[in-house]
Amino acid sequence: MPAPRLYLDRPLAPGQTVRLDPPQAHYLFSVMRRAPGDAVEVFDSRTGTYAAAVAEASRKAVSLTVGDRTRPLRTPPDLWLVFAPIKKARTDFIVEKAAELGACRILPVQTDHTNADRIRRDRLQAHAIEAAEQCGGNFVPEVADIVRLSDLLDGWTDRRLMFCDETLSGVFAALPDERGPWAILIGPEGGFSDAERARLRAMPQSHPVSLGPRILRADTAAVAALTLWQSTLGDWA
Repeated sequence: MPAPRLYLDRPLAPGQTVRLDPPQAHYLFSVMRRAPGDAVEVFDSRTGTYAAAVAEASRKAVSLTVGDRTRPLRTPPDLWLVFAPIKKARTDFIVEKAAELGACRILPVQTDHTNADRIRRDRLQAHAIEAAEQCGGNFVPEVADIVRLSDLLDGWTDRRLMFCDETLSGVFAALPDERGPWAILIGPEGGFSDAERARLRAMPQSHPVSLGPRILRADTAAVAALTLWQSTLGDWA
C-alpha cells in the first residue's frame, strides 16, 4: 500500500521529530493502523514533500521522524477562485476541486443573489487540506473568509478576471493569451444581478467568457472554468 500522506502546518526539515495533533494521530493510528517504523509521506506547503516514519504510535500520542526531502514544493499558478457559496455539500465540492485543479487561493463572496451569507472557513480549509493530501500535491490553497463581492472589487488591482457570465451561454469568447495573476469568478445559483454584471463588464481587468452552450450549475461551472483556464494559461498548457 502507498504510504499515507499528511499535511503538517509547520516548516519541515530532515531529522525533525513531529508530534501529530489529535485528529491526525487518530487517522494514522486508529484508521490507517500505522505502527512504529511504518512509512508516511508528509508535506508542509512551504518547502516540499518528505519521507517520514512513525516514531511512536499509541492512543495517547503519535509522532513522526522526518527523513529526506523527496520533492521540492510545487506551487500552482497565481490563480484565485472567487465563488458564491451554495448548499453545504456543493460548496465543499467546489473547495475540494479548486485545490485539486490548482487554485492558489479560494475566496467565497456574497453577491446580490447569494443564498448563503456565512461559511465555516475552518471546515472548508480542512477540505482543501484533505484534497491536497489525496491528489498528490504539496501545496494547500488558502480559503479566505467570506466578503461581499462589491467590497472585493473595491480593492481590486491589476489581477485579470475571468468573469463567467451565464448570459453569454453559447457565445464564443476566448481568453486572451496573457500570463500573470488571474482570478476566476463564478456566480451564485440565481446568477449575477444587473448591477453586478454592469460593474464587472466595465472593469478593464475583466474578461467575460462563456462556459459553453448550456448554463451550468455553480459547482460544475467552477470545475469547467478551472479546467479551461489551466489548459489555456496555466500549468497544463
